Amino acid sequence: MKKTYRIFRFDSAKPKQKHYDTFKVETAKGETVLDVLIEIKAHHDGSLVFRRSCRHGICGSCAMQINGLNMLACETQVEMLKDNTITVDPLPGFKPIRDLAVDMDPFYEKLHSILPFLINPDSPPTDKERLQSEEDHRKIELATSCILCGGCTSSCPSFWADKDYLGPAALLKAYRYVFDTRDVGLNERLPMLDNKHGLWRCHTIMNCNDACPKHIFPTEDISHLKRKVVEEKY
Repeated sequence: MKKTYRIFRFDSAKPKQKHYDTFKVETAKGETVLDVLIEIKAHHDGSLVFRRSCRHGICGSCAMQINGLNMLACETQVEMLKDNTITVDPLPGFKPIRDLAVDMDPFYEKLHSILPFLINPDSPPTDKERLQSEEDHRKIELATSCILCGGCTSSCPSFWADKDYLGPAALLKAYRYVFDTRDVGLNERLPMLDNKHGLWRCHTIMNCNDACPKHIFPTEDISHLKRKVVEEKY
């Protein structure tokens, strides 16, 4: 398959010169958009910048917008894209740094703010596991699959409009710990969750559900978290 690729180009040192470069690349069955980007960088334009690491849908580094949809480039096979011209953009909603690489620092800062770790001062760490029933684990099992690619947050119109909004990924991570039966840190997380830039900025648009490469449903978990906060506080 020989297709045309329109790749977004940007340099923060020359912000007014953003544009698209076009490349024609031959690909074999089973090759991914990430394979194409590596081919372009190796044989067409060595200045192309993008992020990638594991190439197996685990690290989330290669999240980008492909033909208008947030996807992992390493999981997106070229033959699945029916258009002859494939447009590749950086994740929307984040500040671009260079080409397809965006500034993820605000994303990680929001994640850090919801205290993404087990809080249980009454049960200090020991050399044994903190046991949990299978039934209790199933409540959070899907949420633990998040790879922090940023695709869900980037797809959220509420995040586009409010850069202080925690976003679906951070709220999903809060759900993962609040609903963990071994955690008792809800009250410590309330100040970040219960405000206009937290839970209540989510308007159940559900773009995050469609954007998640791990088939998690952040909107559903955020709804459970809203109810939990209301029950706890009011």
